[in-house]
Amino acid sequence: VTVKSSNEDTVAAAGEGGDDPPKEEPWKTALKTTEVDIEVGEFRGHKVSLWDLFHSRYIPEENRKELLELYEAGELTLEQVRTVVSTIVTRAAAAAAAAAAAGRAEPAAPVNEPRAEPVATEAEPTPLHGD
Repeated sequence: VTVKSSNEDTVAAAGEGGDDPPKEEPWKTALKTTEVDIEVGEFRGHKVSLWDLFHSRYIPEENRKELLELYEAGELTLEQVRTVVSTIVTRAAAAAAAAAAAGRAEPAAPVNEPRAEPVATEAEPTPLHGD
């Protein structure tokens, strides 16, 4: 019963505070409404918002945070953000395509290497006999 009444209070409060939901930061609204044509991956053939590009698999989290901070602070214009994000997405998609074309055995090797190396070092200190 307590949970139910607190949910009703929350719903009532949200209904009363009609100003809260539309109060989105202008910079965020601009990213969500600015669309670009990116002819790579799942974006090929249709326009996508800068916001969606920012949160795609092509933009590493550290880059996304840095770019958003610079844009929010006014150090980058919307046009600069569009150019940088488009470039990152295009290059990342091209690199992913090249890696896939090169063969699928390669990505597994780096994952196994670090695990095998400490075992070989513990068992036998001479690197020449590690394999």
